[in-house]
Amino acid sequence: MGTARQLRIGIVGAGHFGRFHALKVASSPREILSGIHDPDHRRAAQVAAEAGGAPVLSYPDLLACSDAIIVAAPADHHFDLARQALAAGRHVLVEKPMAATLEQADELAQLARRHAVVLQVGHLLRYSAEHRAITERISRPLYIEATRIAPYKPRGTDVSVILDLMIHDLDLVLAIVDSPIESVDALGAAVSSPFEDIANARVRFENGCVATIAASRISLKTERRMRVFSQEGYLSADFVKRELTMIGRERGLPLPGTGGFRRESVTWRDHDTLAAEHAAFAASCLDGAPVLVDATAGRRALAAALAVTQGIAATRARMEASGLIIPPGQED
Repeated sequence: MGTARQLRIGIVGAGHFGRFHALKVASSPREILSGIHDPDHRRAAQVAAEAGGAPVLSYPDLLACSDAIIVAAPADHHFDLARQALAAGRHVLVEKPMAATLEQADELAQLARRHAVVLQVGHLLRYSAEHRAITERISRPLYIEATRIAPYKPRGTDVSVILDLMIHDLDLVLAIVDSPIESVDALGAAVSSPFEDIANARVRFENGCVATIAASRISLKTERRMRVFSQEGYLSADFVKRELTMIGRERGLPLPGTGGFRRESVTWRDHDTLAAEHAAFAASCLDGAPVLVDATAGRRALAAALAVTQGIAATRARMEASGLIIPPGQED
């Protein structure tokens, strides 16, 4: 395992992300789709046919014929499915969040080490051109502001908006800020699902940097932006338009009348982020390349997301105690 020229990949979950993973495996020169597993056999068969006719298999059979497993099932199944694959000695790419608790994340990391296999977490934004551009330009951030909002879709509502959307920006912020989290203040509300659908968090780091992150999945439009105030300058990124602008002194064209400031504008029109993620996974499994988003990175993002969730619960408790909001079930 791991020495073959092509990686035999089995996919668990034939939903939205599972379908995209299957299509990407089918088009990759270094990957072969060994099969798909999903309780919805009709849906699995549709995705398998679209991806070139891979078989629909039980999970044990999928493990038996695969070198690696992509876990794209609903979030509450991530831990158990990844655990089984790692225990069987298979490489694993598990979608975010990697688990429901930090203890589960630690168990997955231990299994990967014990069986000497790759464990990669699907924080897709890490492979984007924008992410690379930001981390190349910013190393001393002072304040970060991130917004990630989208219209309502039933997909993803098996977890809170923190674990569904905000975790992307939490992971990116953690990649920029080289410092432990000192405190988290957060607000959130469940509007259309049993979990928080809107959330805002203020994350303070031990080095003094502050990040304000907002997420919503009940908005009228899609917006994914980040602004960074740093000692290198001011940076603004639009992840939907794939545009980045930076005002500083080292990059870009001079801005007349500003005392030496420069403006740099960068765009990406044809970058396939999912293909980059798959290429990285194959390189780690086949060539031993370092894992960009490993268990440590996945655990850190999960810890931050759980801290935001706990912050929301603490804020809600304070507001209920002060009478600012009425606890559920006591409206009358």
